[in-house]
Amino acid sequence: MSSIQSKTILFVTGCFVSHHCWNDWAAYFESQGYKTVTPHWPGKAGEPAALRNSQPNKAIASLRLTQVLEHYISVIKQLPELPVIIGHSFGGLLTQLLINRGYGVAGVAIHSVPPQGVLPIEFSFLRSTFAALGLFTPLDEAYLMSFKTWQYAFTNGFPLELQHATYNALTIPESKRLCRDGLTSAAHVDFKKPHAPLLLQAGAEDHIIPASLNRRNFRAYKTPGSVTDFVVKEGRNHFVLGLPTWKEDARDILDWIRKQ
Repeated sequence: MSSIQSKTILFVTGCFVSHHCWNDWAAYFESQGYKTVTPHWPGKAGEPAALRNSQPNKAIASLRLTQVLEHYISVIKQLPELPVIIGHSFGGLLTQLLINRGYGVAGVAIHSVPPQGVLPIEFSFLRSTFAALGLFTPLDEAYLMSFKTWQYAFTNGFPLELQHATYNALTIPESKRLCRDGLTSAAHVDFKKPHAPLLLQAGAEDHIIPASLNRRNFRAYKTPGSVTDFVVKEGRNHFVLGLPTWKEDARDILDWIRKQ
């Protein structure tokens, strides 16, 4: 029997997209008897089209990693129990940070942005994220991923019509400051500290967070007394939450949770 008794799941959204990316996942886990929480980031409560039309959106542009992390900690403190935390991309990094600080009974980091010290040297990562760092554009203007970058970074391999549909449904502006924070001590994880069970999931077709980067993230953990698992799945790009295989991935994650 699983030692994880919590029936609460906190879904943590990544950069560039709306928290609505978790809608199907939340419905699935609720059908399995869990209470789910899918908070939006500060300043990102609106619908994607409205947020895109709000550019240059200085409120979002001012967001920092520590601010978003504290936002999720505040959400957790209002829950009746410590949750299982499931995050995607930058939300995977936030999941690793929250688990490292003891705020979850288990964590699942899906195609996670790596913590400080795990250097993202892959060309496809650099190509996907360079503009988001805002090195040559004003930091007080939020970054909105272009459709061309969306095609390469998130939906590579999709038909053009589906790439357009997903871009319109989910993309929102992002803070360049926050993207930079992912390379600083704000993204520090103590890889030697014991932690709750943690699963890192990678996708073989992911451009923005390649499987090789996820593997180095996993190998950074030096906690033999803690459960740290890693899996690479074929046919998954960065839009893994919305692929036709999403329910299979959700079911596998649920099985992993129950086995801990």
